[in-house]
Amino acid sequence: MFDDVQVIGRSTTAADLQNRVLRNTYALLGLTMIPTMIGAYFGLQMNFGFMAAHPFIFAIGFMVVMFGMFQLIAANQNSSLGVWLLLAMTLVFGLLLGPILQAALHLRNGGEIVGLAAAGTGITFFSLAAIGSSPARDFSGLGKFLFVGLILALVASLANMFFHFDPAHLMISSISVLIFSGYILYDVNQIVRGGQTNYVMATLSLYLDIYNLFVNLLSILMSLMGNDRE
Repeated sequence: MFDDVQVIGRSTTAADLQNRVLRNTYALLGLTMIPTMIGAYFGLQMNFGFMAAHPFIFAIGFMVVMFGMFQLIAANQNSSLGVWLLLAMTLVFGLLLGPILQAALHLRNGGEIVGLAAAGTGITFFSLAAIGSSPARDFSGLGKFLFVGLILALVASLANMFFHFDPAHLMISSISVLIFSGYILYDVNQIVRGGQTNYVMATLSLYLDIYNLFVNLLSILMSLMGNDRE
């Protein structure tokens, strides 16, 4: 299904390689949506009582496990095992959509909110990917600013688990939408400019961008639109 992007023959130009990586990335990215949706379906049926009771402990444990999975994927990025590990990871991420989807769908207009978040995520991704896919544009300078913003948003999110300050939650989600939108632009541009030559790692980056964009956009819409519970 996917082209071999690791070996470059004499007749293969840099542009050919970049186009192949981008094509394989989009194909694998589409495939990751299947285990994500399966995971989300089962996540809707699960009880996340421990997560609700101990959000900070769960968040730390989740980050440790996920970074471990990221390292496994990176270590196997040049083999088919890397693809299977990536798909397994997206299944887990789908399961972890359960709590926010449960909260959203308990709202009277929850289906509409989830649909708007999904549509907004799709429109944002395709629009920014189209802009970032031009090799003539260089967005590499965004990397450092986005990384600093991501770290600050992560620290603020962890801190707000103790304070439960709703305006801060809305502000963090809004900033996160901007950060992950910027990462879509940056990551696609990295592929077409040759900064990323492995489609497994490129897919991992874009998947995380899309996933976090959706979660934060859904959180914002729930805060602004979801006042009436069933």
